[in-house]
Amino acid sequence: MSSTITTSLLNLKTYIEKESYKGWDPYDGLNSKLFKSTPFRHSAIARLVIIQLFKRNPVNLRRLALISKEYNSKGIGLILSGYCNLLKYAKYTKDETFGSEKALKSQIVELANLLIDLKCEGYSGSCWGYNFDWQARRLFLFPKNTPTVVATSFCASALFEAYEATLDQRYLNIALSSADFIINDLNRHYINEGFLVSYSPLHGNNTVINASLLGAKTLIQCYKYSNKANYFELAQSLIDTCIKLQQDDGSWIYGLLPSQNWIDSYHTGYNLDALSTYYRISKDNSVLDSIKRGYKYYIDNFFEKDGVPIHFKHSKYPIDIHCPGQLFVVNHKLRITDSKLKSLESKVLSWSITNMQSKDGYFYYQIKQFLSSKISYMRWSNAFMFNSISLYLISNFSEDESLV
Repeated sequence: MSSTITTSLLNLKTYIEKESYKGWDPYDGLNSKLFKSTPFRHSAIARLVIIQLFKRNPVNLRRLALISKEYNSKGIGLILSGYCNLLKYAKYTKDETFGSEKALKSQIVELANLLIDLKCEGYSGSCWGYNFDWQARRLFLFPKNTPTVVATSFCASALFEAYEATLDQRYLNIALSSADFIINDLNRHYINEGFLVSYSPLHGNNTVINASLLGAKTLIQCYKYSNKANYFELAQSLIDTCIKLQQDDGSWIYGLLPSQNWIDSYHTGYNLDALSTYYRISKDNSVLDSIKRGYKYYIDNFFEKDGVPIHFKHSKYPIDIHCPGQLFVVNHKLRITDSKLKSLESKVLSWSITNMQSKDGYFYYQIKQFLSSKISYMRWSNAFMFNSISLYLISNFSEDESLV
C-alpha cells in the first residue's frame, strides 16, 4: 500500500478519534435549538426548507443555529466495520501502523457496545435509526430515532463483524434479532409475484429498491449464523423481486414512484454489495448475471478514465463522497482482480484523497461545479470513507473468486 493511502487513512482515523465519533450530518437541520424555539417547527414546509438549507449551503451554519455534534448509529456502525477491517489487516500483515491487535480489539468492543446503546426500542427486533427528525418531500415526518432498514442493515453487519473479531455472543444475538424487525415491523409492497419492504415502519415508504436489497442482505447474513430457512426464503424473494426490476442495460432506478425515477452511482453500488453478499452465502447462481450486468453499467457510467467519479449518468455534479467511497466497497465484495479495473480503482482513490480530503484528515461532503461543500460530516463522509478505505486495504487478502 502506498504511503499516500496510509497517511490518508491514519489522518482520517486520528480525526474520527479526536471527535470521539461524533459529528454533524447533512440532514440534521431540525436539530437546531433555534428552529425548535419558533412556531415554524410545526410546519412541514418550514421543516423541509430548513433541512434543505443546511444540506445545500456550502457554509456551515450549525454552530450559529445551535446544532450539536452527536452520535449517529449508521456512522458508528461504519466506523466499527472499519476497525474490524483494520484488525484483519493487523492480523494478516503483522503491521501495527493502525494499532496493535489488542488496541484495535479494545476499540471494537467500545464501538460495538456504543452501537448497542443506540438501538431503537419498542420493535420486534434490533433496529437503528438516525439522531434527527427528517422531513420527507412528500410532507411526512420521520421523527428522530425512527428505525430504517438501511441504518439497520449497516449496523447489523457491523455487529456480525464485531462478533467475528471478538466471539462475543451478545453481538451475534443482537445482530440476529434484526431479522425480526425486517420480517415483523416493515410493510410490504407486492409486485412481480414478489414484494419489496418499506424503508421504515412508518408511512409505507415501500418503493425503494436498494432498501429492499439491503434488507435481503441482512436476512441472508442472519441465515448464515442461524440456518433458519425462512430467513433464506425471504431474502431470496426480495432478491428475485429486485432483479426483475433491473433494467435491460443493467441499471436500477432508485424507486418505483415517478419522483424516485433517477439512477445514481452509490445506490447502484449498494445494490451490488447486497447481491454479492447474498451470493457468497447462498451460492445461488441465478444472481450472477444480474451482478455482472449491474457492475458493467456501474463502471461504464459512473467513473471517468482518469478516476473522476460521477454522481448521475447524465450529470457529473455534485460529486458526492459516497460516489468514490462505494467503489472500494463494491470491488472488495466482488473480489475484483482485473488489472484495468484495479488501476481505475487506484485512480479513483488517488483523486478522492487529492480533491476531497482536508489537511485535517476529514473528507468533504460534495464537490460542485462552482461552489463546493467542504463541510465535515461524520456519518456521511468520514465514517463512510473510513470503512471504504479500510476495505481497500484488505482487498487482496481474500481467496474468494471474482464475480465479474
